[in-house]
Amino acid sequence: MKFKQLIPTRSALAHLRFVFSVFLLPVYLFAFSQADGVKTSTAVLVFFIWHFLAFPASNGYNSYFDKDEGSIALLAKPPEVDISLYYFSILLEVIAFLLGFIISWEFAVAVLIYGIMSKLYSHPATRLKKYPIISFLTVFIFQGCFIYYTTYTALTGTSLFGHWDLGLIIPGAISSCLIGASYPLTQVYQHEEDSRRGDKTLSIILGYKGSFIFSSVLFASGIALSYWYWHLAGMMLNFYFFLVCAAPIFFFFNYWFYKVGQSTANANFKNAMRMNFISSGCMLIYFGVLAVFS
Repeated sequence: MKFKQLIPTRSALAHLRFVFSVFLLPVYLFAFSQADGVKTSTAVLVFFIWHFLAFPASNGYNSYFDKDEGSIALLAKPPEVDISLYYFSILLEVIAFLLGFIISWEFAVAVLIYGIMSKLYSHPATRLKKYPIISFLTVFIFQGCFIYYTTYTALTGTSLFGHWDLGLIIPGAISSCLIGASYPLTQVYQHEEDSRRGDKTLSIILGYKGSFIFSSVLFASGIALSYWYWHLAGMMLNFYFFLVCAAPIFFFFNYWFYKVGQSTANANFKNAMRMNFISSGCMLIYFGVLAVFS
């Protein structure tokens, strides 16, 4: 490795997809909103580690081994990858891991585990991505409840091995359901390219119609868990606000499902990005309000 290979090219920076980290921001905001006595410095550092280091590093590493020619999240025409993307993504992960120790050794290990799982997901030697159930569970767990639990405990200064109750478990499950609901919809326009690469994704197994049904079941599960959580907390207004924020997602989802039923050509990159931006935007509003007023 040469030193200049650590300097990211324009192509490498594009594949890091920093903006894509915004799609995962609701989980952080949810954890922040439920944490008490959070220090501003801790909140900023945890946010920076996840959203400016660990998540972009994972995006870059995944892109390097995918070498996509067709559209991927936020990149309609992804530029050709180069070796700087590989080394710079590793560098970001190393920095994230080392900074994690400022929070706690447990958080640093959590960041390391997330990085390892992203490599197992993408690397040709393991490539969990080509196994539909395993790949789904990897994303469902490690971008959902894993991020919630590790973020919450980091923000509150508590141990991951401490007391667990429904007040901690249910929000993590909600996070996983919301992340999992979007997962097959991010693959629904990539059937041809994924098949050519040999990746048997969940969306390919489910088919176009099945992908939408699977997504709706998980989103409905997230709604049910939200009702349970806020009912236990005696804060049903938060649940009703969730329904209001989820309404645009519901309407566009059903419109897109209808259009795909008319023609599978509508299961395209443009509509998938619309779905992502609408769902992420609505959840950012919801969890952002919770974070500000909780």
